[in-house]
Amino acid sequence: MAELQDTEGIVISARNYRENDRLVKIFTERYGKRMFFIKGTRKANSKSKAAILPFTTATYIADIKDEGLCFIRDAKDLVHLNHLHTDIFLNAYATYILSLADAALEDGRPDPTLFHKIKQLLFEIDEGTDPEILVNIFEVQVLPYFGVAPEWRGCRICGNTTGPFDYSGSYGGLLCREHWGLDQHRYHASQRAIYFLRLFSVVSMDKLGTINVKDETKREIRTVLDMIYDESVGIKLKSKRFIDQMHTWGNMLTEKRTDPPETD
Repeated sequence: MAELQDTEGIVISARNYRENDRLVKIFTERYGKRMFFIKGTRKANSKSKAAILPFTTATYIADIKDEGLCFIRDAKDLVHLNHLHTDIFLNAYATYILSLADAALEDGRPDPTLFHKIKQLLFEIDEGTDPEILVNIFEVQVLPYFGVAPEWRGCRICGNTTGPFDYSGSYGGLLCREHWGLDQHRYHASQRAIYFLRLFSVVSMDKLGTINVKDETKREIRTVLDMIYDESVGIKLKSKRFIDQMHTWGNMLTEKRTDPPETD
């Protein structure tokens, strides 16, 4: 039975439905991820268009059903994160965060903590915080939703909390130097990468502050996280592939800028 409820939400995605309507997936604070039917939103004079733009946060007045489609009746307190719409790079990182959350959480399962974490991440990206680092933080902290809980506090074998450490996929966490020999296929990660991954596992969005990471270390962090996700999670998201392609574009642009000017 449907109930008319107010709930804060974040638009994950929208797709056309029939001639003039849309289906919109929204991550709501109170009811988790839900699919909503919005009638007439493809018409030129529709007042609902602004409420279902990607990355929009708002309070939605909706008929919430336990099964099947829900229906949005109205929306208020809309916030549009304009930089996420106008900057292709920021758009890509924000899309990946929402796609990862969508894959990690079952539809209809409330999770206010995850909701507010995602909302903060999107606002931070829009305000200019390094999107690569924010994505890395989210990737580390969302791993338990996929049933993967790496031991970042210390050595998986002896509990030692002082480095140097390396990451072991076989043991699902860190190994101190004394136990590196247990895994011939450990990641051989740099200590800087390990340091930041340990930090990312516990940092709060409310106390993020400024985290400055060199490009070389970013690449090392990216390599370690890609290995963890490939080995232990196993999802292949289009939004992640797009980000990987963007990095290739960035490298090409950098090389082009550093090339000497042509002469006649």
